Amino acid sequence: MQSQEPEVNMASNTGAQMATETRYLYLLRHGETDWNRERRAQGQQESRLTEQGRQQAHELGLRLADQHLDHIYCSSSLRTRETAELAFGSRQINIEYCDRLREIQMGSWEGRLYDDIRREDQAQFDAFWQTPDTFLVDGAETFKELQHRAATRVQEILDSSGHQHIAIVSHGAWIKSLLCAVEQRPLNQLWHPPRMHNCSLSKIQVDKLGKRTILTYADQPYTHPFFQENNA
Repeated sequence: MQSQEPEVNMASNTGAQMATETRYLYLLRHGETDWNRERRAQGQQESRLTEQGRQQAHELGLRLADQHLDHIYCSSSLRTRETAELAFGSRQINIEYCDRLREIQMGSWEGRLYDDIRREDQAQFDAFWQTPDTFLVDGAETFKELQHRAATRVQEILDSSGHQHIAIVSHGAWIKSLLCAVEQRPLNQLWHPPRMHNCSLSKIQVDKLGKRTILTYADQPYTHPFFQENNA
């Protein structure tokens, strides 16, 4: 049975103490892993960066070399820790590891090939990729639970830290769920483009009143019309 999580609203935050300056969140997906390449469900199981993934992480660090970062929060998964170390290890920036930044828990799917999952459970395979708001597998998180975990952790980071430039190294579905909350986009559209490719950067501006604005989505300037069209 799905747990009843409170509705997530990341578009603004009027409950927290007002910030004194505009702040920025830099959301970074990990580099390519061996399980990415094999098309294997990762979830919260451990997989290592491929050589290409290591190169992606190194290039990410070069892209952000001139960007001041006050603090880095990183999923405790091996693939994100490897990415953060390769991208930022040479800089004097504290990296804080956190279990709540880990990828969606996928229950019995973890470690299995997606082709095998599709053959054995076509309905839930289709739900995961086409209607993620209906995804329900024993031992797995729902996407609503993932989104709540992501949004509440980010809010805690903002509330407890005075840092202006904050990087978060995490995972594709985790980042997508957070951006959906900021956009107020329905979860059934979570996988809509842009694709969250390996080592992509998404950037959120948080103004003094707590209003969130997506500036960059997976390395692309943010132009998605969903919020504007549906709130005109």
